[in-house]
Amino acid sequence: MPIHELVVTPKVGFDEESLEQYLLQHDHKKKGQYHEILRRSIDARQKTIKINLRVEVKDTPPEVAYVEYFKRDQNVRNAEPVIIVGAGPAGLFAAIKAIEGGLKPIILERGKDVRARRRDLAAINKEHIVNPESNYCFGEGGAGTYSDGKLYTRSKKRGSVRRVFEILVVHGATPEILFEAHPHIGTNKLPKLVTALRETIETAGGEVHFNTKVTDFIIQNGEVKGVAVVRATGHSARDIFRLCQKRNVKIEAKPFALGVRIEHPQQLIDQIQYKCADRGDYLPASAYSLVAQTRLKNVERGVFSFCMCPGGFIVPAATAPGELVVNGMSPSRRDSRYANSGMVVAVELADIPQYNQYKELAAMEFQAEVERKAWSMGGETQTAPAQRMVDFIEGKASGSLLDTSYQPGLASVDMMEVLPQMIGKRLRQGFQYFGKKMRGYLTNEAQIIGVESRTSSPVRIPRDSESCEHTEISRLFPCAEGAGYAGGIVSAAMDGERCMQGVLNLYAKSN
Repeated sequence: MPIHELVVTPKVGFDEESLEQYLLQHDHKKKGQYHEILRRSIDARQKTIKINLRVEVKDTPPEVAYVEYFKRDQNVRNAEPVIIVGAGPAGLFAAIKAIEGGLKPIILERGKDVRARRRDLAAINKEHIVNPESNYCFGEGGAGTYSDGKLYTRSKKRGSVRRVFEILVVHGATPEILFEAHPHIGTNKLPKLVTALRETIETAGGEVHFNTKVTDFIIQNGEVKGVAVVRATGHSARDIFRLCQKRNVKIEAKPFALGVRIEHPQQLIDQIQYKCADRGDYLPASAYSLVAQTRLKNVERGVFSFCMCPGGFIVPAATAPGELVVNGMSPSRRDSRYANSGMVVAVELADIPQYNQYKELAAMEFQAEVERKAWSMGGETQTAPAQRMVDFIEGKASGSLLDTSYQPGLASVDMMEVLPQMIGKRLRQGFQYFGKKMRGYLTNEAQIIGVESRTSSPVRIPRDSESCEHTEISRLFPCAEGAGYAGGIVSAAMDGERCMQGVLNLYAKSN
């Protein structure tokens, strides 16, 4: 059937009835025919905003074409087991892959199920109480469950992005993620989706155990005893990194990024990006992506936006008492008054020689110390230190702060006292550059909130590039963000599947 490449107005591009009329009026389809959107993206580079559409016209009603995944009736209750540590995207998708391969996945999750987890999120927001086992990072679905739900990834080589999207759609995600240029689910819809994934695993005979914390591995003669273990514990499981160091499981310090969250009025970002006073009813809340190279003492480091959340909220993401971490998320409608983004600086191991005493945990201990400083500067609660953007650049105290989406509240401080000097100075350079690139972005109507430190794992666990098995410990499969090999929902899911394929290959050889 014919496929049309169209450039249309926002109204046509986002309204099904308007698109139907457009196709009929321009002879792209006839009455009685149907259309299916294959790809949709926004081009706001010029004054006139355009929507790029790829549309296929059919004689039959369009259905989601599952070319790479479909639910199967499988029973693995009595099959050979595999242990998966962590019920985030990597762990859940590894479990589905295990079931397809005829293994019984047993997921061990230190946190609570997605519904019970909400009470602990309310406690950290309202009472400033951090449950170290159940929070924005730990619990069913991992850090991705209560996040923005963005599905964009550049990690095409780890596996099939399409397959991951199809599995998500089968379990409740909107089919639009199959054709949007920047697909997004929304934090309000992710919990139901995560529950559906768990139900698929349990229905097939897999097991999911909550409030079950792994405290040690049984390792003898360079091998995990009993069963293969997929370690998918996420980037914030510091106790697991310390356990690895204690048990002489080879790990490595890894570069990461650290900085702040910056919050603007969403209307201001819309005006900058769409070049109009009001985006109207047909355009979504606008996003941005910024990157700059900064120089200090003849050393260059990147400053870049991270996990930009249009129409979103800033949330407390600490995983232990005595630390303060912020992150961002958006609901599916992206209808908050605020736009926020991580704005972070690349940190190389050469930048923190004073932490060399911690060896493989050098970057992690640097990260932890910055978080403790933020907690102290915020008043030893989850109240976050903050400063208006221009005030930060000019070194002025902010006499007052703006309204914010961050529920625990803000404390006006000099953020240069919170951040390491190398981070603060590079952020100042970056903000000045971004202010020239996006006219209006550099303003005291925005404020920076600290600290954004959980951008990626500060530790890598080495593994074989083909089998994904640890380079020294057989039957141990370091996986996804917590091992330094993925970042985000989709890349973590793909890496979970890749590691489980390694397990399947190992079991096939032993049998």
